[in-house]
Amino acid sequence: MSGQNALAVTGLCKKFKGFSLQGVTFSVPRGTIVGLVGENGAGKSTTLRAVMGLTRPDAGKIELLGREDAGFEVRSRVAMVCDSGNFPGRYTPRQIGRLMRSAYPQWDGGLYRGLLQKLGLPEGKKLRQFSRGMQMKLAIAAAFAQQAELLVLDEATSGLDPAVRDDILDMLLDFVQDAGRSVLVSSHITGDLEKVADYIVFLHRGRLVFEKPKDELRYRYGIIRCTGEQYPLLDRGDILAARKLDYAWDVLVGDREAAERKYPQMVIDPASVEEVILLYMKGETA
Repeated sequence: MSGQNALAVTGLCKKFKGFSLQGVTFSVPRGTIVGLVGENGAGKSTTLRAVMGLTRPDAGKIELLGREDAGFEVRSRVAMVCDSGNFPGRYTPRQIGRLMRSAYPQWDGGLYRGLLQKLGLPEGKKLRQFSRGMQMKLAIAAAFAQQAELLVLDEATSGLDPAVRDDILDMLLDFVQDAGRSVLVSSHITGDLEKVADYIVFLHRGRLVFEKPKDELRYRYGIIRCTGEQYPLLDRGDILAARKLDYAWDVLVGDREAAERKYPQMVIDPASVEEVILLYMKGETA
């Protein structure tokens, strides 16, 4: 039901020269963090731009906060953080606070100033003097103070050092502690998403491969490590994706425990989210 989702995307299509987004469907349940993953050019940014109303889809339906006809009142409760930062370098955080206060009726100036202090972001320093990590923290602090219900991040942690990325992930976890707040985060750093995401949406070459709870990928999926002689013995119906290595095969299966019972002579390991994605991207599907 749309009321249970901060975002519902249904049958989203967008065609460009040399690329097309084809029938993408997924949702962001309220109170969750959803990770959007895929290779460069998979369609992640196109999807996020359509969600934010920055590009017009050729087909499909997008419901924001339960509304398909999302006007300013709805969109003012959705905030986006881009990989290049949100604000011009000539402004200071103090000036940004004034601008945001005039643009968003629900702006919480006290929360904003408190976050600036907590994050060590000087109010009077121009953003061009901020590191990229500081700019990302500022953009997220502004989204918090905007009282956003849905926070959309487009590769916002890319290129940041691990300590700063960890700080930002903690901020996202804090954000969804407030009932009803949700996050859609696009990232190619699957290790970050393993820490915070509740669901993973995987796009590959403009198509949706799957939308799964993260814990299902981590605890149910498995990888059979088998020899070239063992590979032909596998039931093709068990194989989600397979990749040939020098002298062996890595085979992705959707039920590790069932595979262990069926193939007791083979080594079957748990699969990380990154391994699942890489096998789909670089392997062969059955």
